[in-house]
This record gives sequence, C-alpha cells and structure tokens, in this order.
Amino acid sequence: MKEEQVILVNEKDEPVGLMNKLEAHEKAVLHRAFSVFILNSNNEIMLQQRAHHKYHSPLLWTNTCCSHQRDGETNIQAGTRRLFEEMGFQTELKELFHFIYKAPFDNGLTEHELDHVMIGYYNDDPAVNPEEVESWKWMCIEDVRKDMKEQPDLYTVWFKIIFDEFYHYLEDHKL
Repeated sequence: MKEEQVILVNEKDEPVGLMNKLEAHEKAVLHRAFSVFILNSNNEIMLQQRAHHKYHSPLLWTNTCCSHQRDGETNIQAGTRRLFEEMGFQTELKELFHFIYKAPFDNGLTEHELDHVMIGYYNDDPAVNPEEVESWKWMCIEDVRKDMKEQPDLYTVWFKIIFDEFYHYLEDHKL
C-alpha cells in the first residue's frame, strides 16, 4: 500500500509540493490539514476516542475527525470523505477558519499544520470504524473546556490547541 501523502504549503496556504505523511511529521514541515467539529441540536460536540492501536495519541479524546487533504481535493471534500471513513455518516460541512499550529509529540513526530476548521450538524449515532475510533460521545462545549483544564492528559495535543481556536471563534461569531 502506498503511503499517504500530505500537501506541503507556505503560510499563505499555497501548495509547494507533496511529501509522505510520516516524513512530513518527522521533519515538522508545514502541511495542509483539516479538523471537523460535529455539533448536535443540543450544542454538544461529538468527540471521538482514538483507536488503541494508533501509532500516536492512542485512546486520547479529540474532535469528531481530522486528517489531511489529498492532492486535488477541496477542504470540504476531504472533511466529508474522512468523516464518513472514521465516523460512518455524512452531513453538510462549512469551513469556519484556518490557522497554523505546531505540536510536538513524545515519539519524536511533530504536527506542523495549516489547519482548516469545519463545522457540521448531526443528531444521530455514528457508525464508527473500529480501525480508527475506539469510542465516541456527545459533550457540552463548556464541559469539554472545563474537562480539558482538569484532565488535559485525556485529550490529544492538537485538539487542545484547535478547541481553543474553535471556542473563541464561536464566542466571536455566535453560531
């Protein structure tokens, strides 16, 4: 199986090349990524717990799904594809904003991403892919914020960064 490639970008989100995903994370090269937040009608976020066998951040809680765009794929197409691959459902997504962050892991890899944050709405249970997801739950936005401060080790490094940006976006835009 061919290793998945990521789209290398500059700080203006202009593509500058492709690189194997693992190599990009080993070298901490800036690349395009996305994060999807699914909310229900009670304004709760669908969180996923990463599968126990993931090579980094296993069993940690994170946003509904996140990954990398493929060459030629729009942000919305990528988010829609990965949401279905991981969580087993489709819903309309809307891009909210993007920002750059850098987050090193204990295993020597580093996320250095220009992250496109998207939102969607869904009220049913997902049909999770056990290769990707260990568990899932709905959680009130304020409860996520509080729990993340009290138990930060339960959450992925990137989710803590992205959630803070997402939270402030919601405050500013009253979605």
